[in-house]
Amino acid sequence: MSEPFYADARTYDRLFPGGERAVELYRAEADRHGGSVLELGSGTGRTLIPIAADGHPSVGLELSPDMLAEAQRKAAERGVDVDWVQGDMRDFDLGRRFDLVIIAANSLLHLHDADDLVSCFRSVSRHLAAGARLVFDVFNPSVHVLAGADGVRRTREELAFKDPGRGNVSVDVAETYDAAAQVTRGTWSFSAESQPDYLVVPLELRSVFPQELPLLLSLGGLRLVERFGDWSRGPLTAESAIQLCVCESA
Repeated sequence: MSEPFYADARTYDRLFPGGERAVELYRAEADRHGGSVLELGSGTGRTLIPIAADGHPSVGLELSPDMLAEAQRKAAERGVDVDWVQGDMRDFDLGRRFDLVIIAANSLLHLHDADDLVSCFRSVSRHLAAGARLVFDVFNPSVHVLAGADGVRRTREELAFKDPGRGNVSVDVAETYDAAAQVTRGTWSFSAESQPDYLVVPLELRSVFPQELPLLLSLGGLRLVERFGDWSRGPLTAESAIQLCVCESA
């Protein structure tokens, strides 16, 4: 399981400081559909707080209490009103419907079992208003990348960041791929100059292949309307890094 990976929300934000293009796309989707927005796996609010700041009534559902607390802090700091709810995207009931539901930043890939993915989609379907959309992004699995997950620990230079209390932090990652489960199992090791491996945490993410995704959505009562391969809404190809999906109730 990957819960320890999200136990330090500020470290998470320093590790992944980008994502501006993704945030802008989701803001545009909120403006296009209007009305209320629900984000599943809302994390520290990187995507939802800007959407709420644009004037959309917003609800963020997040499993991790640490991520949720940081999102609450950030929203309060910006003076933005968001309804933050601790909950599990696999099965939830908020007692209302939304004009747009989003699942950003590969959050869906924390659901490893097909049954969990279908259960999530069924919960989403129950929360979609008439004409509403579900929009989410997940990796487009690369066979070459998955085959290279050999368990060897390697430094990821692009992930290095500065911590206010520790200084420069380097990040090493060792990953293996479980083909039967379609899950990449990683160990992430964080080291400062005077504190090698001060944090070592697991991260496990499922791969959802393009051919299986429409079937999983259909079993969850949803229909894939559009699918793109980048943040500019370009076509999905074998080389695309992401699957950006737009869905509606079946």
